[in-house]
Amino acid sequence: MSGKSKSQRSKDQARQRADAAAAKRGDDAVEEAPPPKKSSWLPDMPEDRPTPRAVEKGAVLVAEELAKDYGDGRGLQGLDLVVQPGEVVMLVGPNGAGKSTFLGCCSGLVEPTDGAAWLGGHLAGSIEARGATSYIPDSPVLYEDLSVWEHLEYLARLHATQDWVDYAEDLLDMFNLAHRADELPTKFSRGLKQKTALIVGLIRPFSVLLIDEPFAGLDVPGQETLVEVIGDLAEQGASIICSTHQLDLLAVATRLVGLQDGLLAFDGKPSEQQIRELVGG
Repeated sequence: MSGKSKSQRSKDQARQRADAAAAKRGDDAVEEAPPPKKSSWLPDMPEDRPTPRAVEKGAVLVAEELAKDYGDGRGLQGLDLVVQPGEVVMLVGPNGAGKSTFLGCCSGLVEPTDGAAWLGGHLAGSIEARGATSYIPDSPVLYEDLSVWEHLEYLARLHATQDWVDYAEDLLDMFNLAHRADELPTKFSRGLKQKTALIVGLIRPFSVLLIDEPFAGLDVPGQETLVEVIGDLAEQGASIICSTHQLDLLAVATRLVGLQDGLLAFDGKPSEQQIRELVGG
């Protein structure tokens, strides 16, 4: 019988997976991928908007007069918000309130009509801001031809994650996906796809985590694990902004931000009653 523990055998298998994937590509190591290109609208913004004082004082996310006009009355209307390191912010509101738009603008994937957001001291969408931010959208974005493990390896190496193999194995265990690591997640159920998207978003380094409706499709154990992970990340100094009405998050949430019609409707202490008032339920 092997003298290795189950945990050690699991990590050995993870390393073997990583080595096998590298051998399959025909190289000994994966070179770092080139950084993402800057959004076309970024160059003019520094001249128009000086860096807010809150950024200089250490705020990890700052939105200043952030607006997005879709032409149909939806979007954001001059939103101001400052998030400090270690905060867990529940972002709530009825459908069409602007929650996804806000997260999209902060991630750099949605171009604001006016205003700006800074993450990690840099304009949203810049190479530096994207390096400090992990964004997990409401619908899982997965590659058709990559296994769960290959997704983790790709993102980890893309962002030069240190000691990622051990962490990947831990995430797979926590979300009960270790036995599915070599399968294609695009063939999974909605809940398993969501778990895969979560661990892929968590594998890379970040100081800000933006999550849009992450509890959708998760089973109860998955929901409990996600709450625990968010709490642990906050204790380590990461800031989490999570769009959700899931009351379980109240266990670790430090702040509640409510949006209505693209405007800030509430910013304060989280409570079940306040959430119900904001979402109209």
